[in-house]
Amino acid sequence: MKQRKKDAARANQFDIIFIFRDALPTGSIKYEKKMRASGAKLIYDFDDAIFILNVSSGNKSLSFLKKPKKTGKIIELCDLIIAGNQYLAEYATLFNPNVKVIPTTIDTKEYTRHEKKNTGVCIGWSGSVTTIEHFKLALPFLEKIKLKYGSKVYFKVIGDENYLNKHLEIIGTPWNKKNEVKELSEFDIGIMPLPDDEWAKGKCGLKGLQYMALEIPTIMSPVGVNSEIINNGKNGFIASTNQDWIDKLSVLIDQNETRSKMGIEARKTVVDSYSIIANEDLYLRYFNEVLKD
Repeated sequence: MKQRKKDAARANQFDIIFIFRDALPTGSIKYEKKMRASGAKLIYDFDDAIFILNVSSGNKSLSFLKKPKKTGKIIELCDLIIAGNQYLAEYATLFNPNVKVIPTTIDTKEYTRHEKKNTGVCIGWSGSVTTIEHFKLALPFLEKIKLKYGSKVYFKVIGDENYLNKHLEIIGTPWNKKNEVKELSEFDIGIMPLPDDEWAKGKCGLKGLQYMALEIPTIMSPVGVNSEIINNGKNGFIASTNQDWIDKLSVLIDQNETRSKMGIEARKTVVDSYSIIANEDLYLRYFNEVLKD
C-alpha cells in the first residue's frame, strides 16, 4: 500500500508507469486513478487469468482477498496492455482496444544447464504450493511408470517443500531463486500436466519454457498456449490421456538419443521465440508507440 502511494505521488516525474498484477486486498483503484490523472503513460502486463476467481487449497483461507473484477477496471485505465497469450488478450480487449500479445520470456543467458550428477532418469515437475494440485494429476501415470521401470526412474517435485509421496519416494524441494537453475538441471524429462479449465487456459507455459530452455525434453497437457509452444514429437510432446503420458514418457526414458535431440530443439524454440532477446524489439516498439501518442 505504501509503495502504491509513493508511485502515485511521483507519477508526474515519469513518462511511463508500469502496473503489474495487483494483489491488494481492496477492490479500490484509487491509486491507479491518481496515476492516470498524472498524465503518465500506464502499461499493464499480465500472464495469468487473474480475472477469474481461482482458489487453491494452499490459499483457501485468503480467498476473501481476491478481487478479480478489479482487473478489468485497471485495464480500462491503461494506455497499453501486454497479454501473455491470446486467451488473455481476448479478455483484455473487452475493456481496452490497445492490447498486444508478447509471450512469457526466458533469460536464456541465465538458463544454461548445469551438469547432472545423479544416476537414473529423473522425471521432474516445478510449481508452487498453490499449483501442487496440477502435479497430482500426474500421479496415475507416474505410478504406472514406476511400476514399469522401477529404479531406472525417479521423481522430483520443486516448489512445495511439504509435499511427500512415499510410494513414489518424493520429498518436495523448496523453490529458491538462487538455486532454481541448478535444481531444474537434475530433470531428464520435465512434465507440465494441467486441468482443462478456464484458469489453466490463461497460463503462459512458464514452467515448460524453463525446462525447454535448459534442453530438458518436455511433455505438456494440450491446454491453452502449450499447444502453440510444443511442436509435438519435435521439440517436446503433447499428452492428453494417462496412456498417452505413459507412452511418451516411455519413449523418452528408453531413448537417450531422442531425449538429447528433443532437448536441443526445445532450447532452440525458446531462443527463437520465447527469449528476452527474441522479444525485446517488440517491447521497445510498443513502448515507443505509447510515448508518441
